[in-house]
Amino acid sequence: MNRKTLVLPAVVGLLTPVLAACGGSDSGSSSSGAIVVGTTDGFTATKDAPAPLDPAYSYDVGGWNILRQTVQTLMSQPKGEGDPVPDAAESCSFTDSGSERYACKLREGLKFSDGNAVTAEDVKWSIERALRIKSDSDVFALLSNIDTIETQGDREVIFHLKSADATFPYKLSTPVAGIVNPKDYEKDKLRDGFDIDGSGPYTFKAEVKDNNFVSGTFTKNPNYKGSVKVKNEQVVMRFFEDAASMGEAINKGDIDVMTRSMSPSQINKLDAGDDSNVDLVEMSGLEIRYLGFNTNAPSVKDKAVRQAMAQVINRDELVAKVYGSQAQPLYSLVPASVTGHSNSFFNKYGDPSVSKAKNLLAAANITTPVKLTLHYTTDHYGPATKQEFEVLKQQLDASGLFDVSIQGTAWTTYQTAERKGRYDVYGMGWFPDFPDPDNFLAPFLDKDNFLKSPYLNSKIINTLIPESRREADRASATGTLTEIQNTVADDVPVLPLWQGKQYVAARNDITGVAYTLNSSSSLQLWELSRGSSS
Repeated sequence: MNRKTLVLPAVVGLLTPVLAACGGSDSGSSSSGAIVVGTTDGFTATKDAPAPLDPAYSYDVGGWNILRQTVQTLMSQPKGEGDPVPDAAESCSFTDSGSERYACKLREGLKFSDGNAVTAEDVKWSIERALRIKSDSDVFALLSNIDTIETQGDREVIFHLKSADATFPYKLSTPVAGIVNPKDYEKDKLRDGFDIDGSGPYTFKAEVKDNNFVSGTFTKNPNYKGSVKVKNEQVVMRFFEDAASMGEAINKGDIDVMTRSMSPSQINKLDAGDDSNVDLVEMSGLEIRYLGFNTNAPSVKDKAVRQAMAQVINRDELVAKVYGSQAQPLYSLVPASVTGHSNSFFNKYGDPSVSKAKNLLAAANITTPVKLTLHYTTDHYGPATKQEFEVLKQQLDASGLFDVSIQGTAWTTYQTAERKGRYDVYGMGWFPDFPDPDNFLAPFLDKDNFLKSPYLNSKIINTLIPESRREADRASATGTLTEIQNTVADDVPVLPLWQGKQYVAARNDITGVAYTLNSSSSLQLWELSRGSSS
């Protein structure tokens, strides 16, 4: 019988300050034959993005889902909810009262997959490499608060921060802080292609055709020492051009697990129990979707245009028509399930109103209809993206205040064009690096924001973000976080649309599926096994 399993609590709290702990790895296996996982997340090595899997460059959920299996970090996110736990580290903690000095001790006998020892100097080298390269993906910004890194012997690493940051342990759990083998990576240059060398749970070998990722084989790393128990010997990840072909493969038994992105209709069909051999697992998730703006572009430079869009767009209708129960309207960059969320956009704009939008534009002397092109990616956020943008176009056009065109582009071209400011208005998604409200705000609003947005609010950057990070008791940061969200609702450099649930489908002889994804949509392939769980 097809079953629908709900796991993980719906509410994610602010980070708590107790983070140091010890954990052993007792890597075992209950698998028989490689487990095959399907995905529509593709990777292409291009002239503009030649190093899609270098930890110093990669900054999308698909790339990170490969790196988290292979490149070990000092801290890691647990399989469910909660604070980060030591992985390459034996223990980590702040050693001062101001959250500016963070010390980690490596596990004894830590090795890269080739058998060479992992030392404190390797950790320092890897993180300083990401900061030195400063790739145009801006992933380095997660670590930019590091002032200096000190080592003491082979096993102790001490981070001296420029300013207090209670979220720093989580940042050390992200792939940009991954420990890479210095003999395989250049100090000042990205590693082109799809090769990865680290000390994580798996080694990785990619099959590539015409610079495109076709499949990847994850093989259990016998030298891994860390916090997770690896429950299989090998996992193969296969790329599919679309959700339909991926669905056919799982129905035939050609793959065992189907991850992102499935179509809404596929999810509904599986939820109805139409296939007795495939189970659907539903999990709470923190994925959000939003419109981004090049606030220097003439068409949207006046914030009245952006405010009018916020006033017209009907999120309830958008979600109902495209995603149904698989998503919910979102009125802030911070998801409703995260403590610290404020319904700032609803508080400011209320229900959709054409008359209010018309008044906003008239007060700013904006001639209507405002001509806009909404850009979206055709192959990164799932097959319903085109329909979503068709609904947005219909809503804006129906107001009589806008004349909208939509344009879809493949992700490989899309992400480069967005970063270069070629789109006035564009759709994006966000899968959090870690489940704290800071990570739904700072990446969009700080000076090194990953969108390369020209919107820079000095109070947010210089006062509010630092203030929120100083609060070791993260619940005390709520007031500052609310002020940031209210400012975003007023200036509209981004326009949040909806937040979604996450789903995994698996053949019913596969166990561990409920923990295949954590709340940040990070794959945890080591949880999968075949047959009865041990």
